[in-house]
Amino acid sequence: MSTRQVSDSNDPVIERRDQLIAPMIAGEKPQARWRIGTEHEKLVFCRKDHHAPSYDEPGGIRDLLLALKDFGWKEVIEGGNVIAMAGSDGTVSLEPAGQLELSGAPLDNLHQTCDETGRHLDQVKAIGERTGKGFLGLGMWPDKARADLPIMPKGRYAIMLRHMPRVGSMGLDMMLRTCTIQVNLDYGSEADMVQKFRTSLALQPLATALFANSPFTDSKPNGFLSYRSHIWSDTDPARTGMLPFVFEQGFGYDRYVEYMLDVPMYFVFREGRYIDAAGQSFRDFLTGQLPALPGEFPRESDWIDHLSTAFPEVRLKSFLEMRGADGGPWNRICALPAFWVGLLYDQGALDAAWDLVKDWDMEGREALRAAVPKLALDAPLPGGGTLRDIAGEVLEIARSGLRARERFNAVGENETGFLAPLEEIVRSGKVPAQRLLDKYHGEWGGDISRVYEEQM
Repeated sequence: MSTRQVSDSNDPVIERRDQLIAPMIAGEKPQARWRIGTEHEKLVFCRKDHHAPSYDEPGGIRDLLLALKDFGWKEVIEGGNVIAMAGSDGTVSLEPAGQLELSGAPLDNLHQTCDETGRHLDQVKAIGERTGKGFLGLGMWPDKARADLPIMPKGRYAIMLRHMPRVGSMGLDMMLRTCTIQVNLDYGSEADMVQKFRTSLALQPLATALFANSPFTDSKPNGFLSYRSHIWSDTDPARTGMLPFVFEQGFGYDRYVEYMLDVPMYFVFREGRYIDAAGQSFRDFLTGQLPALPGEFPRESDWIDHLSTAFPEVRLKSFLEMRGADGGPWNRICALPAFWVGLLYDQGALDAAWDLVKDWDMEGREALRAAVPKLALDAPLPGGGTLRDIAGEVLEIARSGLRARERFNAVGENETGFLAPLEEIVRSGKVPAQRLLDKYHGEWGGDISRVYEEQM
């Protein structure tokens, strides 16, 4: 979620509906300007005893952030605390329990994306060497209870932590115990957005399966391959899920605005602080009747904030966010944008991918989403078969899309090589979580502490 530093007191008040649709329209770009924004989180641990460092302990999360100044990053302050670092490669920020996230810059090609990821990991690993910290590329803490984890000093997180138990049983687990990889992608028009939204939403369970990497909870197998994905099934039904209306005739910007107006609010940002508006209605805000700020009307920046507080499998702001993947190591960080760029940024590939899924009914899509956290590639497809049956074909479509883009590195290689980790998963038949379970039941002898050997 985005980090706000200042109140936009001069920001226009929302007086017309077209101001609500404007961020989506502003996202439209010609294909030559389509970019790739990759976000990835990692778990931070102390090598000495594997505990999750607090914000302010010596060598803790605050010190990790400040050490990035050695690489040219600059502090982002909230309430007197450093809560992020900004630089040419984007922003390094904190998730609620100190998970470290790089929100990368918008880049032209996957070679740049992977270079950016490599620079970031080199930097944090160098800091980790000095401070005794390590980093895990997993979808969830394998051995930490909620009570074992620190809380970061960010105003919006305090509001969310209070609100989550009111609306679901696993929202606190989502905030405190999970990590993900996401990719943000552009669209050229409303019609292009619709086709990309529908295609990526239908295929999001395949991404969840290929990246499934959270098979442990509380130091033992949890019966799932992506427990992180399962957690979203009972986090907050008003702001999560597969969004059936996206597949309905007439879907577009206006229908997504209607959805967002029905998503309960979390907060309003004023005078450098977050005001708790959890569970209140943005529709009431539009009429000056928000209980948290009676008589005030929303500004355009309040709507931008609100758009960041829904968590469906694919999210629309001024770009589309792919949200289905567990956290993972360096090569899979690069593989996720390769998967989606290949499918969505070439029209021939996009048409082929949509042809694969366009006849699925909503009941089947929901059943697939519900099954994939436990079954991964063995989850049943609408109409018969399993994800395993189409995985290779989808990757071949993605490969064709990347080949057609003709983005080459200095030695003349195109972007298709970044799909290699996913192609190996399909060839082997085993998703990352299954490989971890094999180690747990085999060479690790049931010792979950061996998972720390899997650091990034």
